[in-house]
Amino acid sequence: MIAIKNGKVVTITDKTFEHGTVLIEDGKILAVGENIEIPADAQVIDASGCWVTPGLIDCHTHISNFNEPSTNPSIPLDGNEMSSPITPQVRAMDAVNPHDYAISKVRDAGFTTVCILPGSANVIGGTGIVIKLRDAQTAEEMILPGTEQMKFAMGENPKRCYGTDRKYPMTRMGLASLMRETLFKAKVYSDRLKAAELDPSKAPEPDFQLQALVPVVRGEMRCRIHAHRSDDIMTAIRVAEEFHLDYTIEHCTEGYMITDALKARNVRCTIGPYLWHPSKQEIWNMKLENPGILSEVGLTISLTADTGSQTAILPATIGMLMRHGLNEQAAFEGITINPAKTLKLDHRVGSLEVGKDADIAIFDGHPFSSLSLCRMTIIDGKIVHNTL
Repeated sequence: MIAIKNGKVVTITDKTFEHGTVLIEDGKILAVGENIEIPADAQVIDASGCWVTPGLIDCHTHISNFNEPSTNPSIPLDGNEMSSPITPQVRAMDAVNPHDYAISKVRDAGFTTVCILPGSANVIGGTGIVIKLRDAQTAEEMILPGTEQMKFAMGENPKRCYGTDRKYPMTRMGLASLMRETLFKAKVYSDRLKAAELDPSKAPEPDFQLQALVPVVRGEMRCRIHAHRSDDIMTAIRVAEEFHLDYTIEHCTEGYMITDALKARNVRCTIGPYLWHPSKQEIWNMKLENPGILSEVGLTISLTADTGSQTAILPATIGMLMRHGLNEQAAFEGITINPAKTLKLDHRVGSLEVGKDADIAIFDGHPFSSLSLCRMTIIDGKIVHNTL
């Protein structure tokens, strides 16, 4: 058993205890609160002067898939299969390297869970996967089975990846059309598979690409749709509604321009990153106020660094967002319980509650201050980083 005592315990979903205790047993949280009796045989961690939070979560990363440290720049990153604009059959899990440079950097910054998504070069880019940042030898020891989510992308990335070579899609019209066409084919394929359950003679010819999209068109797999510009966001929503998809909007850079439309649909948004220069037109209107605006209108927002090892400085970036209107509670939720909900893992992670996984971070100051350090990271009740 482990007992963390005397810290400022931020539970996220309940109270904040100024001098709290967290008890851990068998990889789970056994108790949280004040005046909790600590068993005599417990390993005691004195967190006096520190903040104790749930393990942080970035639900949109390219950790491991984007090859850190970088190798030959002429070699494509493993996170973008750019041989075709439609690659739903590829899986981020097949490019997870447990020895990647970013993993220890991000874990030492207090992150315990991340989602690795394929990049946004493709209209449909493949399935992402959630991993715990365990100190492991194989990807299988890190991956959480059943957490796959399908990546889609609107706007400039797929346009410039294919359109500059005069390949389909060259335009936003072509991009939306290709997305619809593929989803339509997947729906027909899915319907034939269902019909074949009663009459095997109706089974379609096996199709590896369409098979990967069957859970998407059946609403069983969440879609993560990259969209920066407000018109791209609305096109993504339009297509998602046509095919009854379970979806989130990733980046949502111009979301503050269309708050009424987003609120009317209660769109879940993953916002970031904020360490870019205006390298392409669709992020020219990036505003540090965007997360605060979307949170204030009642939208559920998660916050991301959208990268590899730079996830480690996401907490300090969130401090900047707070200075520009994001309130503290929304900031904490945006890097804990909200991404857990996006990943459909809020029953396990994202808050300090009895019965949840013992994923915990301890900071020597406010977690979103650039002057603070994560002094301890615990995953499944195991200490994986310790400088206390």
